[in-house]
Amino acid sequence: MKKPYTSYNLYFLVPFLLWLVVGGIMLLMYDKQTLFTMVNTHYSSFTDVVMSAATQMGEASFITIVLLLLLSLSSLRNWWYFTTALIANVLPTVFTQLLKHWADAPRPLKYFNDAAWIHILPTWQRLTEHSFPSGHTCGAFGMYCLLSCLLKPAYKYVGIIFFCLAMLVAYSRIYLAAHFFADVYVGSIVGTAVSIVTLWLMRKAQPYFFRTQP
Repeated sequence: MKKPYTSYNLYFLVPFLLWLVVGGIMLLMYDKQTLFTMVNTHYSSFTDVVMSAATQMGEASFITIVLLLLLSLSSLRNWWYFTTALIANVLPTVFTQLLKHWADAPRPLKYFNDAAWIHILPTWQRLTEHSFPSGHTCGAFGMYCLLSCLLKPAYKYVGIIFFCLAMLVAYSRIYLAAHFFADVYVGSIVGTAVSIVTLWLMRKAQPYFFRTQP
């Protein structure tokens, strides 16, 4: 069985590193309310719909469906891919849940005591507890980072599209009044870091999954 192509896709990783720098600077320059209002209080009926849909890309059900659909590709119909996808997407969830319960941070609605200026619709979830870090952002970055690293050379450029989709999920979490900027920032780091480390370890383990017959 042929090994699937993998690489550390710079079309995803370079924008991610720029995001780390810019996001880190923003965290140092502005307080959490300023960063939150920059996103949440700039809205329209169109972006309400877009963000409600975009945030679903960070949900476990969506991620599971995407990763399972990739099993239809002959190059990924093997135990190596299944194990890699499982680890790269389960571990971030475990880490974020541990961090959430350790930090026990209030979400914007509770932190700002349901302030009238917060933009939130009746159809959106009213979340109040375990804000830090963002699980949706972590899941989206973990999945899209892994997908970027599985792209063949001719399609590596799609990595930047995957990065933008992951950022869209992060933005949606603030827009929907579910998280603060720091929550999505750290969530993106956890998701991407676990995905990269998992891929690094699983590339080393490929000989055990694709043993050649004597």
